[in-house]
Amino acid sequence: MTSPVHTELLPRWLRDLERLLPIRPQFVVSGNIRDHFLTPLASAQTGGTLTPAPLVRCLWTALQRQDYRFLLVFDPVEGLRPYPNEAKTVALATRLFELKLQDGFMPMSLERLTGVMKRLTRMREARCALLIDFASRLTRHPDQLSAEEHAFFLAAERLAVHAVPIVSRRAARGEADGASVREAGDLPDSRQESSGLEAEATHKPRFNPVLWLLNRPQDLPSWFALDNVRVESLHVALPDFESRVMAANSYFTLFKETETASAKERETFARAFALATEGLPLTALSDAAQLADRQNIAHGDVEDAVQCYKVGALENPWKKPYMRERIRDAAAFIDRRVKGQEQAVTKSVDILMRSVMGLTGAHAKSGGNRPRGVLFLAGPTGVGKTELAKTLTQLVFGDERAYIRFDMSEFADEHTGARLLGAPPGYVGFEAGGELTNAVREKPFSVVLFDEVEKAHPRILDKFLQILEDGRLTDGRGDVAYFSETILVFTSNLGIHTEDENGRRVQNVTPDDPYERVEARIKGAIVDYFKYRLSRPELLNRIGDNIVVFNFITAPVAERIFAGMLENVAARVREEHKLQFEFAPAALEQLKTWCVGDLSNGGRGIGNQLEACLINPLARALFALDLQGCSGIKVTELHRDEKNIVSLQTEITSDGTKT
Repeated sequence: MTSPVHTELLPRWLRDLERLLPIRPQFVVSGNIRDHFLTPLASAQTGGTLTPAPLVRCLWTALQRQDYRFLLVFDPVEGLRPYPNEAKTVALATRLFELKLQDGFMPMSLERLTGVMKRLTRMREARCALLIDFASRLTRHPDQLSAEEHAFFLAAERLAVHAVPIVSRRAARGEADGASVREAGDLPDSRQESSGLEAEATHKPRFNPVLWLLNRPQDLPSWFALDNVRVESLHVALPDFESRVMAANSYFTLFKETETASAKERETFARAFALATEGLPLTALSDAAQLADRQNIAHGDVEDAVQCYKVGALENPWKKPYMRERIRDAAAFIDRRVKGQEQAVTKSVDILMRSVMGLTGAHAKSGGNRPRGVLFLAGPTGVGKTELAKTLTQLVFGDERAYIRFDMSEFADEHTGARLLGAPPGYVGFEAGGELTNAVREKPFSVVLFDEVEKAHPRILDKFLQILEDGRLTDGRGDVAYFSETILVFTSNLGIHTEDENGRRVQNVTPDDPYERVEARIKGAIVDYFKYRLSRPELLNRIGDNIVVFNFITAPVAERIFAGMLENVAARVREEHKLQFEFAPAALEQLKTWCVGDLSNGGRGIGNQLEACLINPLARALFALDLQGCSGIKVTELHRDEKNIVSLQTEITSDGTKT
C-alpha cells in the first residue's frame, strides 16, 4: 500500500480539479501552466514524498488516483498522443480511439479532434481525459474565427452542455479491487497497489473531461464559457512559500558541500532558497540549482545562485575579493572627483560597505531583493551630484560606462511612462520593452541615475515603489528586470527655491547659510513635496534616511575644483599635442579670479568660465601655430576686450628655445 497523499500540499488548481470531476465535463486551465508542480512519486518506497514535475505528469498522477486509465494530449503542431507512453496504455488508447500513430503521434485536424471529443465524453470502456495543449494557439484571433474554428468550438460547447457523468464498465463489473486489476494486467506498473480511497473512487460517477491549457482565459472565444456553468475555470497560481520550501529540498544535492550537512543546515537552506525565489515559479528553483551545480556554489551560498539566475550573470562583482580593497580607499577616491562634500562622501561609503558585506535590507525579514543601495542627492546645481554617481560607478565596477542615466524632465507627462516600462500589450511598440527595464537587464550590475526626479510625472514616480521595495519591475511585455544588484541614485534641486505668499519664486537657502541650516531647509522641502504636494509619503519612507544634502560650493572648495579642472586641461594638451602646458603666476591668478568669482552655478559654472576664458582662446592660439617640433606652451598673459572675448599671450618652447 502506498502512503496516503497529503492533498493539502498539492496545488490548489489540482485539488479543485479532483473535487469537481463529478460535476464538470470541461476545464479551462490558465496562468502559470508551464511551471513544475509538487506531485507524489509513484514508488511505494517514497513514503508519500512530493517532487516537482511538469503539469502533464502532475495532472496524470491526479487522474490515476481517480482510476483514469490514460490521458490523450493534443497540440496543434504534432497532433494527438496517448499519455503515459507505456506499451499497455498506448495499446488501450489506440484500440478505443482507433488511433494511427506515427512516431507516437497522430496528426489531426480540428474536425477530427471534434470526433475524438465526442467519443471521449461517451466512453464507458475506460475512464480517460483529453488535454488540449497550446490551446491559445488554436486560432489567430479568438473573436475572428474561421468557419472550421467556429464549428469546432461550437461542438465543444455543445458537448459541455450535454455531457453526463459515467461509471466505467470495468467499475460496473466490480474490477476495481487491486487483485483484479493486477490479473487484468492493463495498468501501468506504477499502479500495482491501490488504496481504499482509489477503490472507492472507481465506483463513483465521473466525467471524461476535456481540459483546455491556456496562457490566458481570453484566448478562447469570449462566448465559449459565457454563462456556461459546465465549463470550470482553474487558475494556476505561482507557488506559495511552503511549496517552494518542499521543492528546494528536492534540489539540495545539486549544491556543493551537502554530504556532511546536518538536518538543521538543510532546513536553513530550504527556507533561504524559498525566500530568495519569492514570486518565481518552481522551474526557477530548478534552473538556479542547475546553475549552482555548474558553478560549484555551496548550499550556504544559495542566495548567490538565485541572484545569478535572476540577473543572467555568472559572476557577481560585489562578491569579488578586490571589492573590499576598493571600498577601503573609497573616501579618498571620491574626494578627488567630488570636492567639499564630506557628508555625501561618508553616506556613499557607508552604503558601499553595507552592500559589500551583504547587509542591505538586513532589518527586514525579506530584504534580500532590494537594490544594493539608494541615494537621494539634493542640493544646489553644479555641486557634484551627477559627478558622484559617475564616481561610484567607476569605483565599484571599474567602468564609468556601467552608469545608466535618465533625465526625468523628459518624463513630465504621464504617457511618457511607456518609454521607461514599455507600452502595454496591444499598443504600438510594446514588443520593444522599456528603456529602463531593457537597460537594467543589459547591465544588471550598474549605477542607475534618475536626474532631477521631481520633474517626472507623479504616476511615473509610483513605479519606484516596486523597485525600492521588491527590487524588480515588469515591463509591457511581461519581462522582469531585477534591480537587486544596482545602486539607485536620485538627484533633485528641491528646497533651493520656494514660492512666497504671492506665488513668486524666492531663494530658500543661500551660500552664506551654514550647512546645518541648508540641510534642514532642503530636507524639510523634500518632505513637504512628497507628503503634501504629491501625497506620496510611502515613496519617501522607502527612500528612508538616504537623503544626502550637498552644500554650496565655498571659496576654498572652488579653488580646489578650479585646480583640478586646470590639470585636466593640461593633461588633454599633453595627450593631444605632446606639449607641456604652463601658466605664468599673474596669468594664473587672473584666470582664477574670473572662474571662481561667481559661485552661484557651482562647479559647473567654474567649468563654463574656464571654457570661455581659457579653452576657447587656447584653441585659437594652437590652431594658428605650427606645432611641428614644439615641446611646450606657456600662458603669460590674459586679456578681455570690451566684447567680453578673452585672448591670451603665449610662449612656445621649441628645441629648448622660447619664442
